[in-house]
Amino acid sequence: MSFYSAQLDKNVPIPLYYQLKELIISEIKKGNYEENSMIPTEKEFSDIFSISRTTVRQAVTELVQEGWLYRIKSKGTFVTFPKVNQAFIQYLEPFNEQIRQSGRTPSTHLLDFQVTEADEQTAEHLDILPGTKVFFLHRLRFADGDPIVLVKTFLPCDACPDLGIHDFSKVSLYSVLGQKPSSRIHHVHRLVEAVGATEEDSRYLGLAVGEPIQFFTSIGYTEAQRPVEYSLARYRGDKNQFEIIVYSKSVEKV
Repeated sequence: MSFYSAQLDKNVPIPLYYQLKELIISEIKKGNYEENSMIPTEKEFSDIFSISRTTVRQAVTELVQEGWLYRIKSKGTFVTFPKVNQAFIQYLEPFNEQIRQSGRTPSTHLLDFQVTEADEQTAEHLDILPGTKVFFLHRLRFADGDPIVLVKTFLPCDACPDLGIHDFSKVSLYSVLGQKPSSRIHHVHRLVEAVGATEEDSRYLGLAVGEPIQFFTSIGYTEAQRPVEYSLARYRGDKNQFEIIVYSKSVEKV
């Protein structure tokens, strides 16, 4: 592996454990270590870089705490990938921005984008009549090339008639909706539940049927209280975590 030819610089004021941490993360991101593969032992790292085992232990311990590695007693230390911290459950923030803040690279594959007629369920959530024309947007979204969420979105055509000119594999839906008051999302109501992966989830997210999925139903409203977004998002349970802040009823809101 390229680890064996890499060097730590003992002449700079950067702690050796931190240099080793960054090196291990770099090798993981470059794909030189696959998920669940074992990294060198403390002794091997110590011999390779002529550093103390205490230094190696500090680097590895922090990487375990940060979610890059995990230990199995009597077997060794193995590679994993940190879960993406999804703060969208409490903030209106574009997916791409959330992923970049986690230190990863976002991307989107557009599976489908068409005008269709609202079925009864979609019509109920968007407060429109069944059969009303709506945009249907189906996207598979990635972090560092790893599929983490499959999302289907319905939007009434009359509220956002210009959606068809945009490439949603490259641009944010919320940034486009925010260009006009009639479609700008002011607040979102979300419902989350745990469900098992379907065959469609398995095909796109790389899960076995029945594995855990975090399923979000979201309805986005304008400031005028009109629902203009109805989304069904299915997040991989092993790749995402969701941050929630809960206040006591006795705490005065400011």
